[in-house]
Amino acid sequence: MNFGLRVRGGLAAAFIMFAVPVALPLASVVVTSPAAAQTVNSIEVVGNRRVELETIRSYFKPGPGGTLDAGRIDDGLKALIETGLFSDVKINRQGGRLVVTVVENPVIGRVAFEGNKKVKDEQLQAEVQSKPRGTLSKPMVQSDAQRIAEIYRRSGRYDVRVTPEFIEQPNNRVDLIFTVQEGAKTGVKSIEFVGNNAFSSYRLKDVIKTHETNLLSFLGSGDVYDPDRVEADRDLIRRFYLKNGYADVQVVAALTEYDPERKGFLVTFKIEEGQQYRVGTVDFQSSIATLDANSLRNYSRVSVGSLYNVENIEKSVEEMQIEASRRGYAFAVVRPRGDRNFEAHTVSVVFAVDEGPRTYIERINIRGNTRTRDYVIRREFDISEGDAYNRALVDRAERRLKNLDFFKDVKITTEPGSSSDRVVLVVNLEEKSTGDFSISGGYSTTDGALAEVSISERNFLGRGLFAKASVTYGQFARGYSLSFVEPYLLDYRVALGLDLYQRQQLANNFISYGTKTLGFSPRLGFQLREDLSLQLRYSIYRQEITLPQTLSNCNNGGGGSPLPFNPTPAFINANPGNGAAQAISAATGGLGCFSDGEASLPVRQELANGATLTSALGYTLNYNTLDNNKNPTDGLLIDFKQDFAGVGGDVSYLKSAFDAKYFTPLVSDIVSIVHLQGGILNKIGNNQLRMLDHFQMGPNLVRGFAPNGIGPRDINPFGTQDALGGTKYWGASLELQMPFWFLPKEVGLKGAVYADAGGLSGYQGPTQWALTGETNAANCSRPTRATATTPASPGTCLGLQFDDSSKVRSSVGVGLVWASPFGPLRFDYAIPLTKGTFDRTQEFRFGGGTSF
Repeated sequence: MNFGLRVRGGLAAAFIMFAVPVALPLASVVVTSPAAAQTVNSIEVVGNRRVELETIRSYFKPGPGGTLDAGRIDDGLKALIETGLFSDVKINRQGGRLVVTVVENPVIGRVAFEGNKKVKDEQLQAEVQSKPRGTLSKPMVQSDAQRIAEIYRRSGRYDVRVTPEFIEQPNNRVDLIFTVQEGAKTGVKSIEFVGNNAFSSYRLKDVIKTHETNLLSFLGSGDVYDPDRVEADRDLIRRFYLKNGYADVQVVAALTEYDPERKGFLVTFKIEEGQQYRVGTVDFQSSIATLDANSLRNYSRVSVGSLYNVENIEKSVEEMQIEASRRGYAFAVVRPRGDRNFEAHTVSVVFAVDEGPRTYIERINIRGNTRTRDYVIRREFDISEGDAYNRALVDRAERRLKNLDFFKDVKITTEPGSSSDRVVLVVNLEEKSTGDFSISGGYSTTDGALAEVSISERNFLGRGLFAKASVTYGQFARGYSLSFVEPYLLDYRVALGLDLYQRQQLANNFISYGTKTLGFSPRLGFQLREDLSLQLRYSIYRQEITLPQTLSNCNNGGGGSPLPFNPTPAFINANPGNGAAQAISAATGGLGCFSDGEASLPVRQELANGATLTSALGYTLNYNTLDNNKNPTDGLLIDFKQDFAGVGGDVSYLKSAFDAKYFTPLVSDIVSIVHLQGGILNKIGNNQLRMLDHFQMGPNLVRGFAPNGIGPRDINPFGTQDALGGTKYWGASLELQMPFWFLPKEVGLKGAVYADAGGLSGYQGPTQWALTGETNAANCSRPTRATATTPASPGTCLGLQFDDSSKVRSSVGVGLVWASPFGPLRFDYAIPLTKGTFDRTQEFRFGGGTSF
């Protein structure tokens, strides 16, 4: 009987060549067919070189009675082909012999890649299944080629071509070469929205992660077409509408089409908005007899008359369910229900508290964390093995794990436990790189050119620690800093931070002096609520002033004077018998130490006092409801901080500051920003306040003014006229930011118009110095060169401090805000409307930075 079967090729390779062969009792093998049964005396194998003889024979197993019928021979043939070890298999019947003729697939000598520039060899090598020293399988090679092409498509190169080539080598070996034609990057050429009436397409492009291709797209990957990301964008759009009152919204489709002419994808989102709802009533119900549902009212974030907001409802459910668990109702489940009134456009919200199933957590299994320690993940759970299963706490843990920014993806699912009332939590993770190395550069009209090199690690040693080291070198600012954060101090949800820093500020166009600061600051952070945090800190730092000799020679014996200082006219008049002083006065026109320019009295006094040590305790209370911390359009951000200096050290004061920003969207994507700020510095004890401890204000308070350009100032015409600062300040600003609708959204340009007002007053630093006879007094006449050429009486107003305390500084201006790939950049042009007599203005201001 001759079957005459012949098959070429193979399927997925399996290393069966190493399998243990099964011997056949050849003397008793019988071949049967529908016509007759014939005895097979032997099975002969022809053509095998690497695969063992008995291994091939083992695929032809006789049935009961030792017969080998056509069905069993066919099954053996198929199994032999599926090993992928052979490119050709034939079976023939020659009398009492069954002849199996095989042609073995060659062995792969090496796997190489050519033409790949955008994807490294190592990444491709890890993806393909064809390996060196493995058996060549053409179906597997084709599968590998498709897999390589898919990697390129995920990075936006849909024109990729992958061609496998075989180079024959001696001893039945081949080299496998994948030749890649990468093609151009295939981006998203346009994003359209259909059916959106309440929100413009410009606004909705802010919501999604996919962006249109533009001139700067090569610096990012947001314009790369990714079908998974487009699908995720559908949910982002839906969540955005649900957050803004559109309870019936549906994103019915996300259509993508490749345009050969534009060589890119066209993405269209079809939206059915429905109508906008507000909250009509809020009720609380409980089917648990001993639990009063109204007692959970304080944990609701939904109020009557407000826009229907799904996020607020979800947060309310979570807070209420957790509170019920704390009260001993571990299985309580809060279910929200909304009844729509289509005519009034309202939703009646009901929070129903019911007894849920009594289910316990048997185990928490963590998968995918190759680097992060298990305890770093488990500590984000407020529940553990053996506790009652609470979905709200599980959702909170999932959100916390995502916020760690250690993982690309986090998903917590449940599996049945060992009994019906047990569940197993499965935490599936995909880790990502958490280390950063950056070289940053920037320029601003305040600080000049600036460069920074930093290295940081968010998950140091896989223990969830944060560590960063940075070095800054610039035109007017230099220094270094070391930071370390332990987010769970002693296994409590308390963050411990340690900062060591050294900063040097050089003299520039706005200040005549430089400062050197070396400090250390430990801090503790507490997350009181999702939107409320508290930081406690202790700061200790050493600070000193540096001055050129020409600006401080009034007290260093400069100019060849036999006196310990160059005398002032006041000193000369008080000591008429001092010939040296008179000679110096005559030589300098009666100006004494001010003949070559002097730094202001408080500055020179700080220099004479030497380095000071400040030891302070402080805290910051932060309230944050912003919808986006980087580019907010809605929400409130409030910071209140106080620092008490005097816990040891050389200075003592109480400094308080308040800063609040409120963002709200207006019509046509215009966002209004109301900014209020204020601060006060109080003297504590008998120590005099230093000038360096005062508030210094400029464009950070009212735009259009120079740095340190507002408030009390030394106006001596022969000195450096330094800003002295103040103990009280206030500021108010109203700004409107709007997009340039004629530009692509992805460019990231916005315009701004604003009006600022504020004031700084109350200098309480040094006003006189007995060593030089200088006195500052608000009611003395301002000196001029004409009046200063003759010796004056004691108490002459030299280094006069001037303060327009009643003046309100104000300005109006326009700005250009660019969320560029190089970092945030801002250009401002502001015109002061009202100012103090000796304030300094700076109408144009630019600032920005980058990481590359």
